[in-house]
Amino acid sequence: MSKQTKTKPDLSLSVQYGVSDTRLPRWRIRRWVDAAIKAAHEDGLITFDRVSLGVRLVGQGEGRKMNSDYRQKDYATNVLTFEYGVDPEGCATGDIVLCLPVLVREAREQGKTVLDHAAHLTIHGTLHALGYDHIKANQAKQMEAIEKNVLAKMKISDPYA
Repeated sequence: MSKQTKTKPDLSLSVQYGVSDTRLPRWRIRRWVDAAIKAAHEDGLITFDRVSLGVRLVGQGEGRKMNSDYRQKDYATNVLTFEYGVDPEGCATGDIVLCLPVLVREAREQGKTVLDHAAHLTIHGTLHALGYDHIKANQAKQMEAIEKNVLAKMKISDPYA
């Protein structure tokens, strides 16, 4: 790994649509991913120069199959993140899978807009792809603080309130 860069790492982002939703165009997803990377850089975790991520929007069937195949959980979950680490050239790589029907259902159940919930899950997934986790209480606190800060800058209320 290289020393922490002075500027935010360059982003290469691929967005794939297994299902489409006009509310979630590439530019909007990129904005959320970029904001999470900037916050992680400011937090001091990022010690690499580039980030290459894929974001895929999927339906219920694909979401369930992926969660079953990779986590042995027989249901579709809202977001899956695959963190691949940093390659020898200093590029952090990962994939984020958002299950649109689960995201929409959760937004409705939680009284949130689809866009606010999608922003949160995209930022959450991006932080996982960059190496953050929430298994231990101190990790969860750090990750949630970053999420809340990024969302607040976007005028999105605290998703954990």
